[in-house]
Amino acid sequence: MNPKEIFKALQTEIETTQYGKHPAELYDPISYIMSLGGKRLRPMLTLLSASLYTDQWRAFLKPAIAVEVFHNFTLMHDDIMDCAPLRRGQATVHEKWNANVAILSGDVMLVQAYQLMLAASPERLPQILARFNRTAAEVCEGQQLDMNFETRWDVTEDEYINMIRLKTSVLLGYALELGGILAGADAASCRLLYDAGVNMGLGFQLKDDLLDVYGDPEKFGKQVGGDIISNKKTFLLIEALDRASGQTKETLTHWLNQTTFDKAEKVKAITNIYESLDMRALTEAKIDAYFQTGFDALGQLPSPANTAQKEVLMAFARQLIEREN
Repeated sequence: MNPKEIFKALQTEIETTQYGKHPAELYDPISYIMSLGGKRLRPMLTLLSASLYTDQWRAFLKPAIAVEVFHNFTLMHDDIMDCAPLRRGQATVHEKWNANVAILSGDVMLVQAYQLMLAASPERLPQILARFNRTAAEVCEGQQLDMNFETRWDVTEDEYINMIRLKTSVLLGYALELGGILAGADAASCRLLYDAGVNMGLGFQLKDDLLDVYGDPEKFGKQVGGDIISNKKTFLLIEALDRASGQTKETLTHWLNQTTFDKAEKVKAITNIYESLDMRALTEAKIDAYFQTGFDALGQLPSPANTAQKEVLMAFARQLIEREN
């Protein structure tokens, strides 16, 4: 079994999953956002995790898809909050339809995520749903903290890391943990899987921060420099505010206080400041550290975790470090 085989099976399952038909205005946006592609990272992690303990991973396709449906539900609503024009290089749902449609379709997606979870075995379902409920609430907590940070200029690195842990990382942790639960792994192994996913999720989000500044627009799928334009509190900005001094600090503060500006000029100016403060290297080192902590957790998985499949999972995770989108 290899990731390409899993990805193909996931794509087929996603393409054949029916969310509803009438009214079309409610269900078409769901099919639209689910058809935009993406790495299918979270369900991939679920099935790669399950494959550590069984070769019957296809039995878990629907619960794995549930994680992807939930993830896309959060994207649909986040895009409204962020006024984002693009998602994976295509118009966001609220741009293609409108915000009200995106809100309601997102609500149905959450319901459908629970429906897909019901395909799990009855004896494991209570644990799966309890962990999913906690994770879903934490994702919302992280989103609220992210919005709170919009009006604060004293956000610390620790606060930021906690925010992205909740908003992004816990769902990756749950995805790996879910695979273990579905396949009957013991509690200690499931905890290691969760810890691995959370740490890799932190590295994944920091990579996203980095790509927003240095990514290739053709590959990134979102507006490069969007975080800079909106003064979004990212790891790079928080660290730059902490490290800058003198004229560099004045220039950074000037751009952050501007309400009317040329977008390209602002992105170039702040990117130059990041370069002067060596923010790229600092962020890359942080990314590497979190991924290594995640790999260490996977390395501690005891028998009966399949050693060969563990290497497959770790190789898949390593690709996330080098991603360009």
